[in-house]
Amino acid sequence: MIQIKDLTKVYRTEEVETTALNKLSLTVKKGEFVSIMGTSGCGKSTLLNIIGLLDMPNEGSYLFDGTGVAKFKEKERANLRKANIGFVFQNFNLIDELTVYENVELPLIYNKVPKQERKTRVIEILERIGIAHRAKHFPLQLSGGQQQRVAVARALVTNPKLILADEPTGNLDSKNGNEVMELLTELHSQGATIIMVTHSAYDAKFSSRIVTLKDGVIISEEKNTHKMDVLVE
Repeated sequence: MIQIKDLTKVYRTEEVETTALNKLSLTVKKGEFVSIMGTSGCGKSTLLNIIGLLDMPNEGSYLFDGTGVAKFKEKERANLRKANIGFVFQNFNLIDELTVYENVELPLIYNKVPKQERKTRVIEILERIGIAHRAKHFPLQLSGGQQQRVAVARALVTNPKLILADEPTGNLDSKNGNEVMELLTELHSQGATIIMVTHSAYDAKFSSRIVTLKDGVIISEEKNTHKMDVLVE
């Protein structure tokens, strides 16, 4: 699904030039759950932003499901992104003034899905994620774990080919963090393709492969032979 070769990203100011990614190559197959790890500043978020079509590389090639997207214009990237990629952020990025139902419905409105179909899909995903009983509540009325469940529901409601999770448990306590990792593990077992950026070695154990970055390059790639499928309270 993801084929990246010799990807380079350089940030320049008048005084400083920073190489965030340095000829990085990576392949992610359909149905994989990949964790990207590394210290702050190693290029994790830059890589995720490029994979998510939020940013462009300076050099290199990027095939998304067979389509070369490295040179796409912003409008082309936006159209491909909203139809194929679901995002789960550390800070949830929910809109406080909208209910749970309305937050999850929003991507469908952007994709011009008819109202009745929107209703069906939102209710189905809220039930699947186990948050349907909170549909009329507002984000600030929910726990952190519940807010992240809503964020996952919003990411899934468009039936994306790829889920990108950026430190999805970073703002959660261990109990709520466990619930989110359990949910992502369940989605993966149902066939979802997931790429997760994390600082947590514990969270990375739930993925099928761990990729470690340093100074914009991959320094190790290992299959997770001790993948955790069941969480212990």
